[in-house]
Amino acid sequence: MAVTQLYNFNAGPAVLPRPVLEQAQAELLDLPGVGLSVMEISHRSADFEAIIGKARDGIRQLYNLGDDFEVLFLQGGASLQFEMAPLNLLHEGDKAQYLVTGSWGQKAFAAAQSVQRWNGAEIDLAFSDEDAGFTRVPDSNEYEIDSAARYVHFTSNETIHGVQWQSEPQTGKVLLVADVSSDMLSREIDVSKYGMIYGGAQKNLGPSGVTVVLIRRDFLYPKNGLPKMLDYHTHVSKESLYNTPNTFGIYIISLVCDWLKDQGSLNGIAKINAAKAKLLYDAIDASGGFYYGHAQKESRSVMNVPFRLKDGELEKRFIAEAAAADFVGIKGHRDVGGLRASIYNALPLEAVEALVDFMTEFMRRCG
Repeated sequence: MAVTQLYNFNAGPAVLPRPVLEQAQAELLDLPGVGLSVMEISHRSADFEAIIGKARDGIRQLYNLGDDFEVLFLQGGASLQFEMAPLNLLHEGDKAQYLVTGSWGQKAFAAAQSVQRWNGAEIDLAFSDEDAGFTRVPDSNEYEIDSAARYVHFTSNETIHGVQWQSEPQTGKVLLVADVSSDMLSREIDVSKYGMIYGGAQKNLGPSGVTVVLIRRDFLYPKNGLPKMLDYHTHVSKESLYNTPNTFGIYIISLVCDWLKDQGSLNGIAKINAAKAKLLYDAIDASGGFYYGHAQKESRSVMNVPFRLKDGELEKRFIAEAAAADFVGIKGHRDVGGLRASIYNALPLEAVEALVDFMTEFMRRCG
């Protein structure tokens, strides 16, 4: 039976590369050379050790990570990392600063504050755009970095508000800790500026249930008596196999890394992503106000494009008609409403072209 191919604009779990899904489908019952499904083999087996090693090496190669970085595959999402990071990286008397440009950065800051009673560290809000509705990232002269801070935390891309840092915050010699859940492996970054990079895989890298954590060895404190599952040292020492990992999710990540290399690695996929974003933003900007975006132009996300129509009833009609035309995930986040198109790595250009055509026709009929 033929399967209708929908245009998947979901914010996460999100679109995966079709070649990856097809390979996983072909290998689902019998992993080549194994005779069992990847979901049936032991995570202690040599077969799975090869899979997790391939996924780890793929991320290392794409980000050009040196041996000073550990690559961990954990669980609990970025939300658990909001607490694990300050628990592991801060001791009494340490200071961490937070740059908040959206809802996820806000959650990370609140989580760091909640663990202060365990480590006695200072959690400083260096910048927040909440009062203005989270529409932009700050200029470097809008926040002051304490040179003695242990790290500066930021969320590289805010999925709800469509705000993205186009380059890293300027923090001098203070290392960055970044939640890159929604733009992980979508572009090249200067890893030398980071002490830790983390994110859920379910936007650009794989299915839900895997959290990727990249952390510099010299950035880790010696063990400090944390519960084992909350201690990065536990997972480093056991190479992400202290407990049973998401074996299928890690397998998919290994395939996505191969697919990204076929796209020209991070430089290649960044060009593709930029072309998709330009096409959609140009359509919004050319609508004469019929459609309008949320983020300021210099802070616009290449991954998530929230936009509104001039009339709330028209938005409801747009959502209904878009769904009928096989566009999935167009409704905006429940906290802000409106519309949103998530255009992650695996979303083909043809899907954005089809959405722009739909938007143009809708405006012709309803404008």
